[in-house]
Formats: sequence, structure tokens, C-alpha cells
Amino acid sequence: MKIEFRADNKKTELIDPKTSERKAIPSQVRHDPLTGRTARICHFMPLKWEKPDFDKLTAGTQSWCPFCPDKVLAVTPSFPPEILPEGRLIRDDMVLFPNLAPYDELGAVATLGGRHFTPMTEFTPEQIAKAFGLALEFFQKVHATGHPESVYHLINWNHMPPAGSSLIHSHLQVFASAHAPNLMRMELESAKAYMAANASNFWDDYVALEERVGERFLGRTGNAAWVLAYAPMGVAGDVVGVVEGKRSTLELTDADLLDLGEGLCRAMRAYDGMGIWGFNVNLFTGAAAGEEYARVHIVFSPRTFFNAALGASDVGALRNLYNETICMAFPEEIRDKLAPFFER
Repeated sequence: MKIEFRADNKKTELIDPKTSERKAIPSQVRHDPLTGRTARICHFMPLKWEKPDFDKLTAGTQSWCPFCPDKVLAVTPSFPPEILPEGRLIRDDMVLFPNLAPYDELGAVATLGGRHFTPMTEFTPEQIAKAFGLALEFFQKVHATGHPESVYHLINWNHMPPAGSSLIHSHLQVFASAHAPNLMRMELESAKAYMAANASNFWDDYVALEERVGERFLGRTGNAAWVLAYAPMGVAGDVVGVVEGKRSTLELTDADLLDLGEGLCRAMRAYDGMGIWGFNVNLFTGAAAGEEYARVHIVFSPRTFFNAALGASDVGALRNLYNETICMAFPEEIRDKLAPFFER
């Protein structure tokens, strides 16, 4: 069992309606080197989108936003004392409180500050590290209670409507669960099998190989190594940051969080230049008990509309029902666009 970057090349032939000549359109089916999940590189289009008028988009939303400083403590719930004696956690202008639409028993929301609308290019590594740190404080506190759901400690971030956010105000979904989400479970099972077969950690070997090959490697920010995913989930590629030596969320340090914040900010600036203005971020982790085959890694996936005028999502039937993903450019080409931002 070894790391393999496998791709099946395809070709669609058709007759061009303008020239009546035969035309060949290439595509590719790539296999994720860890899980074997497939992704299609196709629908080749320029990686350039038009941003909306943000003043028009956000107009009036602050008046009813439940996460703004004038309302957040009045309208959001508190945890019961056996979960969190303080009810909520507060760091300066960031607030963590129970999620009214929780994904699991231990579900919270954490705001990224009091500012109502923050464009991608105006987040700072320190701000992201502080918000992640607030989430980590929550995880540590609930873990100390011995709660049976305190196994996997997860952070999700949906930024702006293209990414599925129903609110403009930046916030994180923060939750702990005894049940790993589907893709994370697949990764953990595959990483465990890889270690059994090779007596080494997949993620350590993967980062070393990608850095040596260089086609998709972006660079490092302290303890985090950044790479373009070989078989991306997103239509414009995914940026993956792997934290060296850390098996679970609870092992992350303040320095690790700052390293992740730095890498995410660089990715945001790079994709902003393409006209992207929304993204998803997920933290992937091993169990709190510590699993040697696991490595904490974060995935940044830019989100957009296929047709902005119609609000057409970039997630269609292929992704939603087959869980088969589409990327509109080769990750190696996307890497060339992002690499300069990771050299700074």
C-alpha cells in the first residue's frame, strides 16, 4: 500500500456547430490518494468571477442580525450549568453560545467579532486564531466534564451565501460528537489501514511527497504545511493545511492556531483575486484519545455560483446525491495562481 496519484484520462468528441469540425474535450477522473474517493476535473472555465455589490448585498441586514454586539447577549441562548457553568464564553468582542439548530448534543456558534460584514481579504491570522481558540476553550471545558459526546472536536466555517451561510456576520459552527462525519470517518479508516500496512503516518508521508514533487505544494506557515488537494471537493480546488505532529483538536497550541490562521488568510487573498467571495472551512481530526495514524488538517474550499444572476449553486446533483465532485481546472494550475501568496 503506497501513496499513488492516480488519474483516468477521458475525452469527449463532438462536432463544433460553428465550424462543423470534430472537437475533442478532455476531462479526468482523479482518485484521492488516501480514500480512493473520485473527483472529476472537467467543465474547464476561466477561474474568474464577478463579485457582487457588497453594499447592496448587506444593506439592512445589520438591523436584524442576532450576532451583532447590540443583540447577541440578548437573543442568543446559554448552556446549562452542567455543560458550561458560564453559560457562554466571551473573548473581547467574540461570543460563543449554544447553536439553536445544533448538529449534535454539544453544538455551539462562535462569532468572529463584533464587525457585521468582513470581506475575505480583511480577516487577520490573529482574529482567526482567537476565534479558533475560543472554540478550543469550549472543547476543553466540555471534555473535562467527561461528556460521552466529547470524542471528535469539530470546527466548520461557512462564509457568505455562496458557501451556505444564511447570515452575513462571520461565525463558526463548533461541535463535539462521538460520531465522525462521513468523509472524516473514511479518512481515519484509510489512514489507519495505511499505517498498518506501512508502519508510518499517511499525512507525514503525504506532505513529504508533495513537498518533494512540488506540483501542488504551496509552502509552510510555522507548523502547518499547505498543499492543493489532488482530488478536490470544490469547483476551484481546495487548500489543505496539515498540522505537523498533532493528532486531535485538543492537542493544538496557540501557535498552531496562528499558523492555521496565517495560511487561511493567504488562501483568502489568493482566491479573492479570482473574484471568489465565499468559502467553506472544515477541521478534520482524530479522536481526543489520540490516534497515531491521525493528523489534524484543515480544508479551505472556495465557493461560488455557477450563475450569479440566478443564484445557481456550484453544488448540483452529481455532488449532492452521488458525492462526486467537480473541479473546473487542474489543481496544478490552480497551485500556480496561489503559490505567490504563500511565498510572502
